[in-house]
Amino acid sequence: MKLMNEQLVVFKQNLEEFAQKYKKKIRKSPEFRQQFNEMCTKVGVDPLASNKGFWAELLGVGDFYYELAVQIVEVCMCTRATNGGIIELGELRGHLLRKRGPKAQAINNDDIDRSIRKLHILGSGFSLIVAGSTKLVKSVPCELSVDHEAVFRIAMEKGFVSQDLLFTQLAWDKERTDSVMNLLLQEGIAWLDTQHESGQPAYWFPSIIHGGFGDEIGE
Repeated sequence: MKLMNEQLVVFKQNLEEFAQKYKKKIRKSPEFRQQFNEMCTKVGVDPLASNKGFWAELLGVGDFYYELAVQIVEVCMCTRATNGGIIELGELRGHLLRKRGPKAQAINNDDIDRSIRKLHILGSGFSLIVAGSTKLVKSVPCELSVDHEAVFRIAMEKGFVSQDLLFTQLAWDKERTDSVMNLLLQEGIAWLDTQHESGQPAYWFPSIIHGGFGDEIGE
């Protein structure tokens, strides 16, 4: 145990030296920054834990992620009226790139992911929902269950959901479907289409319509 602790101390020292040597590249390259964050995680170092201290002074990463988090909140608030507080990660990134401008520090999905996780810790209602190969960002305080996440996954594949579709895919009865979908309708996350070509009510998701399909998690 003592040897492991000593090795960990040495590794952290090497990590600091690495950060000092490559700080410009960490700031400039989203991919390199992602790899550095993963290295930090493995040894229990969190450069985002505070916007003060060694890591913030050396790299400016604390300020970078806090600034990005504020911009994420602004975008989500501006788009909430049209998407109900659920936005595809790729669409959010597009809004952020336009908001930040061409001269701003480059960002990727991992940067956005990390900022949202910090917002989630604050209890702000922000969280990530994985729907198949896509990530959705939730910015409303309502609690979504695994049933809601299952609905999102099917909606990503089909473009919409209906009672028959949920019965076929998940074996849900009408009562369960109504219970799940009523919350999404009340929050404005889903829209009800009573004139769908199938002849039965269908539920559409503006976050999926606006964001498109196929925002890969690994981007």
